[in-house]
Amino acid sequence: MRPFRFLIAVIVSAACAGPALALSRIKDLANVEGVRQNQLVGYGMVVGLNGTGDTLNNAPFTKQSATAMLERLGVNTRGANMRTANMAAVIVTANLPPFSTQGTRIDVTVSSLGDAKSLQGGTLLATPLLGADGQVYAVGQGSLAISGFAAGGDAASVTRGVPTVGRIANGALVEREIEFKLATARSLRLALRNPDFTTARRIAAAVNEFMGATAAEPLDPSAVMIQVPPKYLGNMVRLLTEIEQLRVEPDNVAKIVIDERSGVIVMGKDVRVSQVAVAQGNLTVSISETPQVSQPAPFSERGQTVVVPRTDVRVDTQAGNKMAMVREGVTLKDLVDGLNALGVGPRDLIAILQAIKAAGALQAEIEVI
Repeated sequence: MRPFRFLIAVIVSAACAGPALALSRIKDLANVEGVRQNQLVGYGMVVGLNGTGDTLNNAPFTKQSATAMLERLGVNTRGANMRTANMAAVIVTANLPPFSTQGTRIDVTVSSLGDAKSLQGGTLLATPLLGADGQVYAVGQGSLAISGFAAGGDAASVTRGVPTVGRIANGALVEREIEFKLATARSLRLALRNPDFTTARRIAAAVNEFMGATAAEPLDPSAVMIQVPPKYLGNMVRLLTEIEQLRVEPDNVAKIVIDERSGVIVMGKDVRVSQVAVAQGNLTVSISETPQVSQPAPFSERGQTVVVPRTDVRVDTQAGNKMAMVREGVTLKDLVDGLNALGVGPRDLIAILQAIKAAGALQAEIEVI
């Protein structure tokens, strides 16, 4: 019985040693259509700068904004020659979260618009933040937090970070709500972050299995339509809470992403190659000049100093580089090991992958960013 039990244990261990499925929550794979952020933007003024603001002669919009602002406060400065450098015109941006109610605070980012040197120590005055429809949804105001700084004198200066961009935590108050009637909806649509036919079908199958009925149907690679069952009518939050925790195995196309500028190469796990032989090498010719000076013997009556050229020419055919064989249907690890056996760097590896793709031996999509 002991050998039999040992054999059973070996079989069970081998079965459990297979690759684990990479299951992900639907919450991490898709968004609920309509539940999203909205971008806001506004034009404002930052005051209180220590002489590092806009030069009014170079930034006429700053001068016009200061004149209009002071007039609203009862101060007439038209025709006056203002020379202050303690204010700067800025662009204020923010993201309005979904279902934000009136009085909710959101973060804002403040960026200089003119030639201000730094926004350190500045205070943003009340700035309306507009949506894409031109309506005011929030008002921002407060003291800026700057991560960078700039300092210098007549002969040298130093700048760390970006002193012309700041952030105000909870610096804006929401004044208008965006209406979205989620509770009374009779259907909802899930938008996949990475569109894929297989992933959409698996999401719909997981939802139907959980509901016990055909409630979900994939419309296309990027959307899954779900009809709200009668027991969830008027309680969409409960339905979404249960659906977004369901786990499915996402599927993606085999892809290799290449960044030509930095030499970064990222390969997906499903990248496969047919049997192919690869060799890499270049003809390198190096020429170095080491001229020498020839002088006559001391106290000689004849002769003159001349420069004698010396040229060294070397040719490297890289004969030591051999051809490497990449087997058919190898895994990602085997593919990387085979390419690394050539002893090439990331730049040459990019050219090799593109050549393998051109030869029709690479079953993957190459995307150059």
